[in-house]
Amino acid sequence: MSESDPEAKYSKTELLIAVIARMLDGLGHVAVGASSPIPGAAALLARARAKDIFRVSVLSSQRHNDFTDGARELFDCAAQGRIDAFFLGGGQIDGQANVNLVGLGDYPELDVRFPGTYGSAYLYFLVPRVILFRQEHSRRVMVPKVDFISAPGVSPPGLYRPGGPHALVTERCVFSFDRAAARFCLESVHAGESAESVHDNTGFDFDCPAKVPQTPPPSPEILALIRGVVGADIAEVYPKFARQVLGID
Repeated sequence: MSESDPEAKYSKTELLIAVIARMLDGLGHVAVGASSPIPGAAALLARARAKDIFRVSVLSSQRHNDFTDGARELFDCAAQGRIDAFFLGGGQIDGQANVNLVGLGDYPELDVRFPGTYGSAYLYFLVPRVILFRQEHSRRVMVPKVDFISAPGVSPPGLYRPGGPHALVTERCVFSFDRAAARFCLESVHAGESAESVHDNTGFDFDCPAKVPQTPPPSPEILALIRGVVGADIAEVYPKFARQVLGID
């Protein structure tokens, strides 16, 4: 499906926002890092539709961030067990949910450098529900083994680790992650995709049910929230994204 499909009446971005928001139902505090407009919009959508108290901390936001000391306070809250969900992406992600944020090639002589880890492993270990998000879904990104482990998806038995990967959301599908088996399982495919197209564009092995459902589309009520209050809220931090993708002036 294209970014804007007239027949579907929603864009791929709006679908991803709705998918991630559903994963945040029932949580108390969701934190969103920098350069994360889609996860940020999803967190704000989850808050907009929540019936109970729901706290969202979007770094770089003045209106939707209670932290007064930036990332340092985020790390403190995570260590105290006061962050329920966080998001991580990566230049590479493999089948054990290892994330590479350092670069491609043999470290330290890298061929390509990524932005860097900046506490990703720390948060991966401590936050109970870490949602991996990467729009691009190709064998360039979804690899058999990452070149460098910035944040490990699983840990040795007996190591205390309250946090870890919960799911992986991409432009093609949704995977859940089984921490005990250290494997992804295909949960749903987006409109226009299939289990075969996901397999063809994924470098790692994953579990797959006999019949894979299609990812549920966002309802008219959810779309109204995304195009209304959520779009206006995320525009404070990501005005270009809100204008070009969500149509918010």
